[in-house]
Amino acid sequence: MSKTISILGSTGSIGRQTLDVAEQMGLQVAALTAHANVERMEEQVRQFKPRLAVLTDEAAAKDLTVRLADTETKVIGGFDGLMEAAVISEADTVVTAVVGMVGLRPTLAAIGEKKRIALANKETLVCAGELVMDAADAAGAEIVPVDSEHSAIFQCVQGCSDRREIKRLILTCSGGPFYGMTYDEVGKMTKADALKHPNWKMGPKITVDCATLMNKGLEVIEAMRLYRLPLEQVDVVIHRQSIVHSLVEYHDGAVLAQLGTPDMRLPIRYAMTYPERGMNPAEPLDLLTCPPLTFAAPDRDAFPCLRLAEEAATEGGSACAILNGANEEAVRLFLADKIGFHDIPRLVAEARAKVPVVHRPTLEEILEADRAARQVVLGD
Repeated sequence: MSKTISILGSTGSIGRQTLDVAEQMGLQVAALTAHANVERMEEQVRQFKPRLAVLTDEAAAKDLTVRLADTETKVIGGFDGLMEAAVISEADTVVTAVVGMVGLRPTLAAIGEKKRIALANKETLVCAGELVMDAADAAGAEIVPVDSEHSAIFQCVQGCSDRREIKRLILTCSGGPFYGMTYDEVGKMTKADALKHPNWKMGPKITVDCATLMNKGLEVIEAMRLYRLPLEQVDVVIHRQSIVHSLVEYHDGAVLAQLGTPDMRLPIRYAMTYPERGMNPAEPLDLLTCPPLTFAAPDRDAFPCLRLAEEAATEGGSACAILNGANEEAVRLFLADKIGFHDIPRLVAEARAKVPVVHRPTLEEILEADRAARQVVLGD
């Protein structure tokens, strides 16, 4: 069970909810990091009094230093600060809630210090899954997933004596705001439309990924890496209600599911208390009042990002880093109103076609694949 935590990405949605859980559980907070949100970081520091606060934006860090001059918290700017927060000695658990490829190096550093990794940064396993899992095995570090779907699977396999008993992992997917639309109808949707997720309140990047179904594709890759399973044993079903968070089917025909209200504090709390279960003050799921539970197959023609992710997963090597880097840049352009919705899968497919795949890549080759994919999207 966690006692002291470091949160990488504390001002985002997962980071804020992690601090809610920390306050409820009485956890100590050793370090907080963010990119440039000075106001929210100052509030968090004054409330939780960490030894270290990091803003990777140097100018924002200078501002924060002035604001916190009356506190004992050390302020650092830049990526070096993020790395320091990942290995801070007081923390037994590092919550990786930063968005994107930036989370890879800090996660590896925390693994090297045998921290428990409460993993909310899916790009880490998407881009370098084999490398990360091998490092965790070598160091004896725990990786406990925080994504609701992967937490559900993690909980459903706790009673599994042999992973060879697993027939299939079934990831549930809300379908996003455009569920049921045709490819042409989806292409007419705007940024404002894409940011209206039906069930969850999240940051803009992951919300757009949910609209394209790329988020589910990334989760497929993450599940394959976490449990070392081939694509044939990882499936996706549309479940609009977001009550069943994922399922595990066993060879004897049993299907175990984890159900709960769509509240990220439940999987966050479990990542803190594992292998125990603590009391949760949140309202529990009421089966008598929750809506009927429905399931459907995803439409890979209307949402090609899911297919692109599955293809990259099958190829392996640096293909997933290429996919992820291209998607991050394409979504950034979409959020800046520089491209349309259908341009996201188009640019990802273009990067996949142009950037060579390296099998069994090193960390440097993974980072290079990411860089090359972004260059393709930006037209450099």
